Amino acid sequence: MDRRIRILIGKPGLDGHDRGAKYIARALRDAGMEVIYTGIRQTPEAIANAAIQEDVDFVGLSLLSGAHNYLFPEVARLLKEKGAADIVLFGGGVIPEEDIPALKKAGFKAVFTPGTAATEVIDFIQSEFQSG
Repeated sequence: MDRRIRILIGKPGLDGHDRGAKYIARALRDAGMEVIYTGIRQTPEAIANAAIQEDVDFVGLSLLSGAHNYLFPEVARLLKEKGAADIVLFGGGVIPEEDIPALKKAGFKAVFTPGTAATEVIDFIQSEFQSG
């Protein structure tokens, strides 16, 4: 029997806008994945701990506040430090194109910007899960 993909969707920092995160969480659930949504205003530490406790395959971070260059790499660092570097990271939100290479270098496999179709995120996750 195939195991369901487990994903944690997190909103680090002070960003209180979660429409996009909830939209992706619902789309992933509709695609048959198990989704844990941590809610808004989470610390990187809380997100990393929840990801480990929930034994997720993926962590998706959503941010609109502009603090992605600090908060995204911090979640990646904490996961690595806690022995969970195997969790696949992806991000989304209002992220300038010029910031994406540094986020990928920090460990994010994909960064999705506004207007990305939910099917593109689903395809990315399914592909990564099958190849992992």
